[in-house]
Amino acid sequence: MLIDFFYALRSAKLPVSIKEYLLLLEGLKAGVIEPSVEQFYYLARTTLVKDEALFDKFDRAFAAYFKGVETVADFTQVVPLEWLRRTLEIELTPEQKAAVQTMGWDELMDTLRKRFEEQKERHEGGSKWIGTGGTSPFGNAGYNPQGVRIGGAGRNKSAVKVWEQRAYRDYDDTKELGTRNIKVALRRLRRFAREGNELELDLDSTIHRTAANAGMLDIRMIPERHNKVKLLLLMDVGGTMDEHIHRVEELFSATKSEFKHLEFYYFHNCVYDFMWKHNRRRFSEKHATWDVIRKYNRDYKLVFVGDATMSPYEILQPGGSVEYNNEEPGAEWLQRLTHAFPKYAWINPEPQGVWGYRQSISIIQQLMQQRMFPMTLQGLEGAMRLLSK
Repeated sequence: MLIDFFYALRSAKLPVSIKEYLLLLEGLKAGVIEPSVEQFYYLARTTLVKDEALFDKFDRAFAAYFKGVETVADFTQVVPLEWLRRTLEIELTPEQKAAVQTMGWDELMDTLRKRFEEQKERHEGGSKWIGTGGTSPFGNAGYNPQGVRIGGAGRNKSAVKVWEQRAYRDYDDTKELGTRNIKVALRRLRRFAREGNELELDLDSTIHRTAANAGMLDIRMIPERHNKVKLLLLMDVGGTMDEHIHRVEELFSATKSEFKHLEFYYFHNCVYDFMWKHNRRRFSEKHATWDVIRKYNRDYKLVFVGDATMSPYEILQPGGSVEYNNEEPGAEWLQRLTHAFPKYAWINPEPQGVWGYRQSISIIQQLMQQRMFPMTLQGLEGAMRLLSK
């Protein structure tokens, strides 16, 4: 009975295998869930989805296949934004709130479907139509103890259904990153090793030694596991990067929490003969790029973060820097860095669609041997896979 469901997931580009499908059937046969759509959803997601980045695709495929099983209303319809424009904020007395009529689940869904069939214009402040304000069970910015919130933010925390709510939409790998999603992507670049003080319980060895001692407890400790990957992070700051501050901060925060061996420096537009440990880039606090190259071993992974948006002269010409008269072009320093650290990548926060229209980005891509990735979940995962090879 679920073969069509399996093929629906495959049609939605979800990498579902026969083995996982059979595991789902085994779970159903063993009676691990109650007979409800919600519990089946969680069981199916647990057995069929390997990567949380695919939760959003699974949600959409599940909703499309089982459309009508849990709800009668068509939650794929587009609600005109004009219907949801909020201009009225109402405050009801306790007596008025108590007088608001509520509906049962089936009646609520049937009524919502009828409203879509009948409604042709925006409504506000009423008790019947989809709109804002008022006591209608459909819309937002009003009051109803058992309604369907459509658009807007929750106020009374009592909606029985939220229109087009997809709890995992941020995991879509085409979306821009948040700190949590960045951490998920960065975990692809990990190589664990046990080193340092003995701070972690070795459960298997403790059980074995205790059994060998005829039950006398013999606790065994081992060093904690740490990510042994070494990362050198070079970040562009100032100028056109100001509009990307929030996302780069998220990336930096996630990187600091994921990598024990992290070194970072700042530059502006392109790397020249100096870099800085603070983004204010005071001349008295500069670090020679040659010193950075000599200080760190070749086993460091090198990651540039920048929009690569500048005048081509800043990359190709001596004296091209907008801040001082550099003796050698930035291209020379980029080549020296990539030669010193053969595992490297460039993360670009600019939308990938504009890359082809900016000459400086094309130049940086060539210097990076096309190892430039967009600052999306998919792009960051691609960079981590490249660096882990």
